[in-house]
Amino acid sequence: MSKLFRVILNTIPRPILIKLSYLVRPLIAFSLQGNRYTDPIDGKSFRKFLPYGYQVQRQNVLSPSTLSLERHRLLWLYLKNETTFFLSKKKVLHMAPEQCFLKRFQQLNHEYVTADLYSPIADVRANITELPFEDNSFDVIFCNHVLEHIPDDSKAMRELFRVLKKGGMGIFQIPQDLNRETTFEDHAITDPKKRTAIFGQYDHVRIYGRDYFNKLRAVGFDVKEVDYTKELSPALVERYRLAKGEILPVVFKM
Repeated sequence: MSKLFRVILNTIPRPILIKLSYLVRPLIAFSLQGNRYTDPIDGKSFRKFLPYGYQVQRQNVLSPSTLSLERHRLLWLYLKNETTFFLSKKKVLHMAPEQCFLKRFQQLNHEYVTADLYSPIADVRANITELPFEDNSFDVIFCNHVLEHIPDDSKAMRELFRVLKKGGMGIFQIPQDLNRETTFEDHAITDPKKRTAIFGQYDHVRIYGRDYFNKLRAVGFDVKEVDYTKELSPALVERYRLAKGEILPVVFKM
């Protein structure tokens, strides 16, 4: 199954994958019912999760019901336990909205705006480096696993800073190698296979190091580097299939 998933991820364009996933997800979820692992987003349990990865397949990480990955479940738990996101009305911008969150966030009492350049499930067609929104528009911005696709990520960060309200919060997750001090990028690498081998995915243009947080600070954000798995028991980290030690970049505009 791992080999099949890797081939599918690397050959089928993401917009088509998103559409297809709505059809096959119920069948896969039914076939994997059990009680060993739980997706905290919808509370459903399974005997195992699915593999996922464009280059190296991570085993037992993709939820059969919501299609959430480790990072999505970690973000959900942080929002639920540590913020007022689910309690009070906010104006929210969600760049490249994830399927596992979309309907759930739409059902909340928020003014909820989704945007992306290509996603078939986004409301607004928008380039993250030239957002069509006024300054200081949003209380909350989610921009998860987007910046590694953007050649001029600093310009994208400045746009996110511009449209976030003062006092607002953002969460900007990225794939990050915490063993790497500095971010590596080489815009001369354009071949999809080489990008996959070097950056981990065919459409990534860099691999972020620990300096990512300072890149956000340089734009003006106040940044909290939150290792939220430390706040959870080892048993819950395993049951929810989280990536121990993953850092949530939680940013504020002061």
